[in-house]
Amino acid sequence: MSEATRPFLTAQWRNLILLTYAVDPVRLIDLVPPDTTLDSWRGQTFVSLVGFQFLETKILGAPVPFHQDFEEVNLRFYVRRIMPDSVRHGVVFIREIVPRPLVGGMARLLYREPYQIMPTRSKVTAGPPPDVEYQWNDAGRWCTLSGAGRGEGFEPGEGTLEEFLTERHWGYNGERGKPTLEYRVDHPRWKVWHAQDSRVEYNAETLCGRELAGELKMPMSKLIADGSPVTIRWRTLIPG
Repeated sequence: MSEATRPFLTAQWRNLILLTYAVDPVRLIDLVPPDTTLDSWRGQTFVSLVGFQFLETKILGAPVPFHQDFEEVNLRFYVRRIMPDSVRHGVVFIREIVPRPLVGGMARLLYREPYQIMPTRSKVTAGPPPDVEYQWNDAGRWCTLSGAGRGEGFEPGEGTLEEFLTERHWGYNGERGKPTLEYRVDHPRWKVWHAQDSRVEYNAETLCGRELAGELKMPMSKLIADGSPVTIRWRTLIPG
């Protein structure tokens, strides 16, 4: 088994909510890792605020005591890497919030993930369709990301915005003066619903700074997804 295909982490990512904002690409260009480029859909670039349940977590095949089930909230944008025979559509995380220090510390050390440790809590009715509320405590203030799926769920069609946002099987992290880190994320297609009764209350500046936070006002897409088992493969470095 090659280093790039060896599993590092397995888990269930369940009951996701994704609020997505169209942003000026100028706000993201300095965050794009070398050897990747901003990905776009119909000429627009996006940032998504995502909340979900991280369940049945195992690292290198073994469960970590008290670190198996927790919430995650992250802020991410979308990139692609052009290969000789394919295009790898991936994400870059601006901030990831988890309550478990061991998971966050290991991800920072091995994957350069921008994890921040904060208390979290959630209320989830799995449905289908899911009805979710994720909260995190930012300096004494409980922030909220919530919404509910309505109607019939569907698998995103080819070329749709829903596919663009959810069919992401690569992660990238850059660091000045170092090769870009790449890892693969395997999961089946998720069923999605358009979110109703969505609510978001948080200080975006603590996650991404003032300039980008100023563009995260009105989401242009609100999705709920059921989620699935996932496998995160061992990271590799892209030769510069």
